[in-house]
Amino acid sequence: MKVLANDGISQAGVDALTKAGFTVSATNIAQENLINEINASNIEVLLVRSATTVREDLINACPNLKLVGRGGVGMDNIDVDYARNKGVTVINTPGASSQSVAELVMGHMLAISRSLHDSYKNMEDGDFKTLKKKFAKGVELRGKELAIIGFGRIGQSLASYAIGCGMNVTAIDRFTESRTIPLNLGNGVNASVAITPEPTMNEALGKADFISIHVPKQDDGSAVFGKEEFTQMKDGVRIVNAARGGVIDESALLEAIQNGKVASVALDVYENEPNPRKDLLDNSKIACTPHIGAATLEAQDRIGTELADTIIAKFGTQ
Repeated sequence: MKVLANDGISQAGVDALTKAGFTVSATNIAQENLINEINASNIEVLLVRSATTVREDLINACPNLKLVGRGGVGMDNIDVDYARNKGVTVINTPGASSQSVAELVMGHMLAISRSLHDSYKNMEDGDFKTLKKKFAKGVELRGKELAIIGFGRIGQSLASYAIGCGMNVTAIDRFTESRTIPLNLGNGVNASVAITPEPTMNEALGKADFISIHVPKQDDGSAVFGKEEFTQMKDGVRIVNAARGGVIDESALLEAIQNGKVASVALDVYENEPNPRKDLLDNSKIACTPHIGAATLEAQDRIGTELADTIIAKFGTQ
């Protein structure tokens, strides 16, 4: 059985599939040529990340396709229901990248609390004394209120890091059952804390010093955070979005930065990927990364082996 990992796969995943008798290609095929390649090479398993889309036209045009795998969590680049209705198995790796995304969010919160992103840009050509004064109004994370919007695997992983840093965590999720969050603090020190999510974010927005977003893109394309939500936030709030582009109204965000409601923002995802708005990239209050939440060596190994294990369990040794 032939596997095309169009957006790449870790060597660990390749090795596991090859050992099980699968033929694996990690050559990237341009989207416009993908249908022809799948049919010409008799590809039965297509693995993607976020760059490749799998829409109805591809599914209809590739009758031999048996499985589509998404290396990561969100599957908005795949017409999941349509594929499954056509008999194509669709899988993802929801737990493999949770720690990596959570660590990126922590890095972003530390960065925007001390304006590290902006100071990095200015150190080479700026006046040292002027910059020292400009960036002398940072804040600490310890003791601050963090609202985590969406409390799945990534949100829970983030909570463990944030609590370890001394932050107070409020979770918002449609599922309100209590979750036990393990705290693996290093040096063999382990603990746990129970967090019961709130069903709505209205109250949490008004008291949060930091907000981290972990919700999927909405089916109707609407933003979760627009002008109304920004007005509910306390002045000087700091926000991180490492979930999906489009969950924040970017125009409303820029307005909230301009009027001082939002002190600083970190974005790993954008409405218009891979070409984000220039006024986002140029804004000194916004720290930008190019959708790298799951892009650690450890996460990619976990993603590759999890995909391989699922494929082997589904189709057996070839």
